[in-house]
Amino acid sequence: MENITAGVELFQKGGIVMYVLLLCSLFVAATGIERWQYFRRMDSGRAFARSFAEAAGRQDWKQAARLAAGSSGSLARMLTQVSRRSWRERREATSFLEIQSGIILAKFRQRLYFLSVVVTMAPLLGLLGTISGMISAFSVFHVQNAQASAITGGVGEALVATAFGLCVAIFALIVHAFFVQRVDTILTDMEQCCSLVEADPAAFARAAGQEKTEADYATA
Repeated sequence: MENITAGVELFQKGGIVMYVLLLCSLFVAATGIERWQYFRRMDSGRAFARSFAEAAGRQDWKQAARLAAGSSGSLARMLTQVSRRSWRERREATSFLEIQSGIILAKFRQRLYFLSVVVTMAPLLGLLGTISGMISAFSVFHVQNAQASAITGGVGEALVATAFGLCVAIFALIVHAFFVQRVDTILTDMEQCCSLVEADPAAFARAAGQEKTEADYATA
């Protein structure tokens, strides 16, 4: 309990900047949780991309369509949409895949820019708090023995803002780097699968149609 009280007192001595940094840390945590849930729900996964690429690579379009229809996530849904359309020309499928891929990636990258802003802004806010604290500490012009210790104590308290700002920046950097790496992985998987489908989208659509017909017949 004493440690908590001491921590709260030290936090308050850091100045008003500490509250801004606290809000930044809460924003980073909330963004990380929200992005984690979104990626968990919308990422089809490397296993799906690998299996789909293997099936498409050997021209087993029925298996590829079956995998896309039976999987969740943005990539699987996009490939399923491709399989359910009739393509007259490859460029039509290419344009469709480019537009849909851009939309999907934009949604995955949402709020990641703000994390990079926090990475840059948090140390600057901490430095601002430290400088303002040091200005207050050195505002004593007539330094005597007692006042000297007060000045050094004030400088030590002012450095709390810098330390807290660096901690927030490191936290935001870790979260940002993690999700940027995930986006890069998703982009690689998406490019691999889309390039295989773009090679023969009509065959993919025909195989998916045959697969659906056979499934309906088996059900009947």
